[in-house]
This record gives sequence, C-alpha cells and structure tokens, in this order.
Amino acid sequence: MAAHKDEGESDDDSYEVIDLTEYARRHQWWSRVFGNSPGPIAEKYSVATQIMMGGVTGWCAGYLFQRVGKIVATALGGGFLLLQIANHTGYVQVDWKRVENDVNKAKKHLKNRADRAAPEIKSFLGESTEFVKRNVVLSGGFLGGFLLGLAS
Repeated sequence: MAAHKDEGESDDDSYEVIDLTEYARRHQWWSRVFGNSPGPIAEKYSVATQIMMGGVTGWCAGYLFQRVGKIVATALGGGFLLLQIANHTGYVQVDWKRVENDVNKAKKHLKNRADRAAPEIKSFLGESTEFVKRNVVLSGGFLGGFLLGLAS
C-alpha cells in the first residue's frame, strides 16, 4: 500500500538537518552531568548520588590503575631481569658508567623542564585542591572507590 504525499511536500521537507559540531558545542556531556553553574556539585545532587558517582568513577580509575600498573611493573622488571641475565652470561656487555651518565643527563633535563612548567602545575594543583574542598562528598566517594578498585 503506497503512502499518499501532498503535492508541495518533498522528501527533503520531512527531515531536520542537525549540525553535529554545533550541537556538541551547545550540549557538552559534563554540562549535563555537573550543570553549568560554577558552584559545588553538592548544590546540584543529593549526598547519595555524589557518593555513588564518586565511588563508581573512583573504582574504575583504581581498577585501571591496578591493571596498567601490574603490566608496566611486569614489563620493566622482566626487561631488567633479562638484561641482567644476558649481561652475566656474556651475551650483552652493558656500559653501566654510560647508563649512569645518561640517566643523570635525563634527570637534569627533566628538572629544567619541571622548573619551567612549575606555574602551570601550581595552577592545576590549586584548581584541583579547590575542587576537592568544594566537593568533599564526591571526592571522598572517589577516594573510597579508587581504593576498592585497587583492591579488586
């Protein structure tokens, strides 16, 4: 059975065109979750909701931190162990003095870069501290969830 169309209506008239980039600019996900006002989250959500949001995000972060940490520790420890075995059996000769010099150069380079980045880091730490102070319940839930994620 065919649908009947009016004479003036075309296929283009029945659809609305949405510019997704403009929509994404106006409807950011964090605005829907946290709201647009700069005040603390405590004014927007109940204590139970804050604890749940903090706990779930904390658990996810802790679980991922634990898994990635184990993988990184295994890779570094295993690599160093294999390097030591290869060195002592004569397959590889490591110039430890050169390694020490390169590590010291890298430490100096990192220290210089850290000194230049200090204002940005201090600003970020200040903003983070202020967020934690304004949202104690959410931060507490996150910390508890993070520790549970590490333990699981």
